[in-house]
Amino acid sequence: MKLNKTYKFAIKSSLFITLLSFVAVLGVSFFLTQQFNFLFTTIISLFIFIISIVIIQYRVEHFIYKRIKSIYEEVAISKAETLNKISITSDMDTLSEKLKKFADDKHLEIEMLQIREEYRREFLGNVSHELKTPLFTVQGYLLTLTDGAIKDSTIREKYLSRANKGVERLISIVEDLDMITQLESGSVDLSYESFNIINLIQNVFDLLELKAKKRTVLLRFDKIYDTPILVHGDVKRIEQVLINLIENSIKYGKQRGASTVSILSYSNSQFIIHITDEGEGIKPQHLSRLFERFYRVDPSRSREQGGSGLGLSIVKHIIEAHQQKVFVESELGRGSTFSFTLEKFK
Repeated sequence: MKLNKTYKFAIKSSLFITLLSFVAVLGVSFFLTQQFNFLFTTIISLFIFIISIVIIQYRVEHFIYKRIKSIYEEVAISKAETLNKISITSDMDTLSEKLKKFADDKHLEIEMLQIREEYRREFLGNVSHELKTPLFTVQGYLLTLTDGAIKDSTIREKYLSRANKGVERLISIVEDLDMITQLESGSVDLSYESFNIINLIQNVFDLLELKAKKRTVLLRFDKIYDTPILVHGDVKRIEQVLINLIENSIKYGKQRGASTVSILSYSNSQFIIHITDEGEGIKPQHLSRLFERFYRVDPSRSREQGGSGLGLSIVKHIIEAHQQKVFVESELGRGSTFSFTLEKFK
């Protein structure tokens, strides 16, 4: 029978106690009866051995558990209830491994909590800033009007128009936040259907034509697509993705440049859509955070261009809701390419 390593300490200690007890009982027996009573001594020693194992094992486990529980409570890493008493062992190697694993798990948990707290702080700061700017703008124009400027028809029309733009930006931020919340909670039902992605992209080109002309940006396909390319998804949500990405390529692309859309086969079941601009490009350290809420590579330039700062975050959530992927590649001085996959219609 293989000896359970957990009881080694108790067995070894009990053997020492038993041997000493055997010698002591044998000596006392000889002193009293002038003969060696081995049977009596053996029975007494066996009884002492068994009792010793039980007592030592219980006391050691109880001692270790009590001390470790106290340490857990003192460092306040976790509630002491998370420590399973059954898992406590008198074997130091096993105990050390369990404690090391517990410490590593808690260290990782603390790091994740710190990251989330930092993200929460940054997010709240960004929300506050994004809402505060248009609010103060609207307030400033309205206060100026109420102080008497409303009597001047020219100023009145100009300030009311600017105040309205501020309100529109506020509405845009709130609507985008509401959209992200719905997407994250899974409360948005996607209406899947088959559609021609070429036609949808052309519709977005037509929708953004005026914005592109203002910056003299050419909206184009990489080649002529003679045949329809059918995909499977929520056409309204995918249109929103295309609007956000193509609008960004207009805003941050090069003036008198081009925004180019291409469609390629990504796998047996997926197409991939690329939106490429000819702008300044994005530094590598920013790429991993581009799809975070309110994250801006250049805050001052981004706010000049307008927008809620939530467009790319919405893109990511919509594409992931379709069980697809979104990518970004960029090279400084040569522009950026945003891509996403879509399911092929079979």
